[in-house]
Amino acid sequence: METSLNLWLITIAGIVALMAIDFFAITRKPHEVKFKEALWSSIFYVGIAIAFGVLIYLWQGSEYGTQYFAAYLVEKSLSVDNLFVFIIILTQFSVPFNLHQRVLLVGVALAIVLRGVFIAIGASALALFSFTFAIFGAILVWTGVQLMRHRNDDSDPHDNLLVRTVRKRYRFSEAYHGTSLFITENGLRYATPLLLVMFAIGTTDLIFALDSIPATFGVTQEPYLVFTVNAFALLGLRALYFLLRGLLDKVIYLSFGLSIILVFIGLKLFLTYFHELNNLIPKISTNVSLVAITLVLVAVAIASAVKIRSDPTPRDDRGTGGPSG
Repeated sequence: METSLNLWLITIAGIVALMAIDFFAITRKPHEVKFKEALWSSIFYVGIAIAFGVLIYLWQGSEYGTQYFAAYLVEKSLSVDNLFVFIIILTQFSVPFNLHQRVLLVGVALAIVLRGVFIAIGASALALFSFTFAIFGAILVWTGVQLMRHRNDDSDPHDNLLVRTVRKRYRFSEAYHGTSLFITENGLRYATPLLLVMFAIGTTDLIFALDSIPATFGVTQEPYLVFTVNAFALLGLRALYFLLRGLLDKVIYLSFGLSIILVFIGLKLFLTYFHELNNLIPKISTNVSLVAITLVLVAVAIASAVKIRSDPTPRDDRGTGGPSG
């Protein structure tokens, strides 16, 4: 897939414009996000992602169009699991509900920048060393197994290295002060807990990126598609949080399904690497990946619904213990 510098600049400018609209128009005045607002925001961002995929399909052909939609499905499903961890962070830091959208928006902006750096590094590594496919595959298989083993463990945002470092570097006030990140009291400058929460959200997503980005590269090796898929999935994350907040606990087998998807894509990357060494070794096509990922997600939804119906208070099998996207 041929991309020019102008195309990259236009794409980045479009993403920045969408974030600016969110920042200055939607979240400028903190408020409690209702279901209807979250629904329309989710439809908007999913619509943009689908429209972009159709454009890729018409512009670059069915191969790249299929890769885009398969990668978007992977990233979107992984981003849902991220929401569980975001809920834990917002709860443990006792963030006022009317500030949730601002925290998520800034966290998403930081995550897009950090993921952009990771994608550039990953793309360069794949271009120079085919063995990177095997490394990415090992990361995904290991992450999938760990996600399954620790699916009932809750992560603690206070253990985040950057969060601990920031705590040592700045004085922090005890209370939130609206959207202010710093305040001055008695001649001393304090950071508010809001700054700490934003660091926790952004850097936690950086951990997720360690397996999320290899998973996307497992579907497509085109850096432009990997970046746009990650950006669109993250941009819709804030609205998705408010839309699914009351439904997340019902998808009790999500981590189980995501662990299967991660292991599957990891094995796909291993086959891709060995195919580079010997063309007689088959590799899994994008169409097969798309069908397999879709079937797993449908099975997760059906199994969770059946379990909830048979037992209204089931044991929590979805977990939040490990990075998954």
